[in-house]
Amino acid sequence: MEIGGLPLELWRLILAYLPLRDLGRCGMVCHSWYDLIISLDNTRWRQLCLGCVECRHPNWPIKPDVEPKSWREAFKQHYVASRTWTKNAQDLESSNCLYLFRRKKDRRTLYVGYGCEYENLRTALASANVYDRIMLLPGVYEEQNEITLKIPVEIIGQGKLGDVALLVCIDQQCPTTRLCNLVFMPAWFTPVLFKTSIGHVQFDNCNLENGQIQIHAPGTCQVKFCTFNQSSIHFHNVALSVLENCEFVGSENASITVEGSPTSDKNWACKHLSACAKSRNILFNAPEVSQCGLGSTDYFGIESSGVNVRTSETMMNSDQYHLLSHAKFQLLDDKASDKENEFNGNLYKCKEGEVMTIDTDYSDSDVSTISENEDEDQSVYKLSYQSHGLSHILAKTLQGRPMANGIALQGDMSLKSLQHELQKDKELQTLANTIHGCLIRKCLFRDGKGGVFICSQGQAKVEESIFRDLTYAVRCIQNSKVIMLKNDIYHCKTSGVFLRLAAGGLIADNNIHSNTEAGVDIRKGANPVVLCNRIHSGLRSGIVVLGNGKGNIRSNQIFGNKEAGIYILYNGNPIVSGNHIFQGLALWGGVDIRRGGDPVLRSNLICCGYSDGVVVGERGKGLIEGNTIYGNKGCGIWIMSSSLPHITSNQIGHNSIYGVAVFCRKDDASDYLANQAGNENFNDDGEAANWENDLDSEDDRFSSRRPISVALIESNNINHNGAAGLYIKSSEALNIMANAIHANQDNGVAVFQSTQLTRIANNSISCNRLSGVQVESVCRVELRGNGIYDNRSHGITSKGDGIVLENDIIGNRGCGLQLIQTADMKVTRNRIQSIHDFGIALRDQAKGLVQENMIFQGKSGNNILQQVSNAEDCIVQHNKLLTFKKKSDVTWTLENPPARPYIEGCTRGVSSTQSSQRVATVTTRIAARVEGRCRSNGSIFCTIL
Repeated sequence: MEIGGLPLELWRLILAYLPLRDLGRCGMVCHSWYDLIISLDNTRWRQLCLGCVECRHPNWPIKPDVEPKSWREAFKQHYVASRTWTKNAQDLESSNCLYLFRRKKDRRTLYVGYGCEYENLRTALASANVYDRIMLLPGVYEEQNEITLKIPVEIIGQGKLGDVALLVCIDQQCPTTRLCNLVFMPAWFTPVLFKTSIGHVQFDNCNLENGQIQIHAPGTCQVKFCTFNQSSIHFHNVALSVLENCEFVGSENASITVEGSPTSDKNWACKHLSACAKSRNILFNAPEVSQCGLGSTDYFGIESSGVNVRTSETMMNSDQYHLLSHAKFQLLDDKASDKENEFNGNLYKCKEGEVMTIDTDYSDSDVSTISENEDEDQSVYKLSYQSHGLSHILAKTLQGRPMANGIALQGDMSLKSLQHELQKDKELQTLANTIHGCLIRKCLFRDGKGGVFICSQGQAKVEESIFRDLTYAVRCIQNSKVIMLKNDIYHCKTSGVFLRLAAGGLIADNNIHSNTEAGVDIRKGANPVVLCNRIHSGLRSGIVVLGNGKGNIRSNQIFGNKEAGIYILYNGNPIVSGNHIFQGLALWGGVDIRRGGDPVLRSNLICCGYSDGVVVGERGKGLIEGNTIYGNKGCGIWIMSSSLPHITSNQIGHNSIYGVAVFCRKDDASDYLANQAGNENFNDDGEAANWENDLDSEDDRFSSRRPISVALIESNNINHNGAAGLYIKSSEALNIMANAIHANQDNGVAVFQSTQLTRIANNSISCNRLSGVQVESVCRVELRGNGIYDNRSHGITSKGDGIVLENDIIGNRGCGLQLIQTADMKVTRNRIQSIHDFGIALRDQAKGLVQENMIFQGKSGNNILQQVSNAEDCIVQHNKLLTFKKKSDVTWTLENPPARPYIEGCTRGVSSTQSSQRVATVTTRIAARVEGRCRSNGSIFCTIL
């Protein structure tokens, strides 16, 4: 009959009465009939799917209220999967015992129950043939001894789930079996509900109460639409098993335990399970909205040079900010505190695709030395310095658009997607597609102790599942491997994911939030890849790496955690790259490195934190390279207490206090640390662990990084911070090289304590609100090869000791160089000009040697002021004074060498990373050339880089 003979609505009404088999036959008539059958998706196919006693809603238990994309497809997938247990019949056809195992089309159905031929399960099994169906009528069936399955059978409960209950222990010793629509409860003599070490078992739509399922290799299992109530399932050396759409409630231990390496001895079902798993690859599906919201976090777009960067609006109110400990602010002098109070950086939420700006009360124009109201002819005295060796770094600050106020995101700051990461890393793609051991998909784990426990080289893959209100979600130890994709993990009583004892794997695209301790906890040599996750709103840190833990942590969003976004200590040495770490609520740092932590921290966006961006605490190490650190309410980077970091090529701007602060004595920050150091109580299932006594004794770990013996800050762009760009109160040596320190709200570099030599070389220090460099008394510094330009106060003010050699000090509002109080400096071969004040001013008890300097006349006409109490202790000789003549055609320029900082081999336009590498090469070469000719405490430039 032609379809056009009846209205479509009438056809749908008629076909709604057809059973499954007849619908299938109708769909094979022709294309028109096929399209008609497909159009029944929301009617007849939905009815068939929900009416099947063998399954539940296709999205149960994760999203039971959300309809599938296709009811027909969902029903088809379940129908095919439910027949997996019978597919071994093809293998049996080649058996010599074919007559024993031949599958019959007219297989029998044996009924068990009151008034039926069989009163109990044991007698029915004794009479069953291969592939017979045993139908249990509603009731409770209890067996006093273990039941052994020796032939393939199917056991199904009649009626609704819960009508048939089995109090039994079943030992499967046959190739395959299927159990459906049953409630299992333990018999009086054992907690084991079911076990097999030979064949394949399939559970569909069952409840398992207060017991265990045990699967030993080469046995396998497939479990769908089952509820485990205070029950668990144990896999021992299993090659492959699949659990889908299951619910685990109230477990007293781990709900799923995967133990032992997957065996190479596979049974007949492995190839069918593998094919079924691969047919539903979730890696390249269109992204879905997460099952769990992100609380009060709103996202907005930041675009820079075509890069779309996702981050979060800071949601902290002013009341929260006043809770910040006052101890840290006491570390600032009164003047710096005033400047910090003046800085009011506010982040505004933008619509998608708009540019985020940071609204501040100052800009580069505020710190210019030339006001519109001043005499314009003073500009003729100006010396050009814009083409110095670090001008390409400043260009990003001054011209970086569409970002405002000096923040210019580097081109690789975009948050990479999981698809992008997998496409560029084929090895990682292979790992993500690996299916060995146990596959857990779309399951719900709730209200118990543990979710999944993998040990002794076990392997598991967990996809699109929810773990909530547990003690922990996933625990992987002892050289085991876990692959976690697109899961939600929240409200755990300890950490969400634990990795220990050389465990590894891939943790990707998960939403991990609101856990009592860390979102991800990596220890004892564990080395996972943590990729493209959202780790947020934790009551402690986002990620913790300690006890020789490793890992590759990249392209994650880590925000809103009450402690550090990433906490690295006790010899933890992960690679942390390409992450967005923002909106941290800790009184400490967005990234916290201490007590032997030695990471690589590269190309991360660290912003909008409640306190500091990065903290390098006591005995902290590591390479901190190419990060963008801005908008934090504390410092950009805080360094303290015997640490040895290498900080290079970072963008550090718009932080409320210092850009970089160095406090290497504990008592300088003891009050501030009081609320932090005491919180290092890393619990493992609620038990304290002394990790300092559990470290490997081997210190000579492999590292491809350039070794350093002194903390090194090089090639950074430090700009627009609320106090000094670089603040030093240290009792240890420090090298500061090739940085652009620009437009900060206090001094560019402030050295308040430096009993060991602080070397400051080849930096550009410009347009800061106070002095370019300020050195307090009893401090030892060496300033060499710097360009110090256009600061609103003096170029250099020193009360301490040291050397000022071969610097360009030009265009500063106050004196070019001022030595006061008890300063004792050697000032040699500098080029100095002050427009409004003296080029060099010597006052009070200052002493030293000032010679061979080139001093350009400013508008005031002042060159050298010498007002010292003892002229014999302050020698001024052989300086060259250049007087400006208005009628002369000669123009002053900085040449031979050009404007400093001058770095051999460094040209404009190269990246900051390339620049730092070239600086390192040049300086290493210089060090080799002059080694042995320097004083013991002496030449800075020989050892600096």
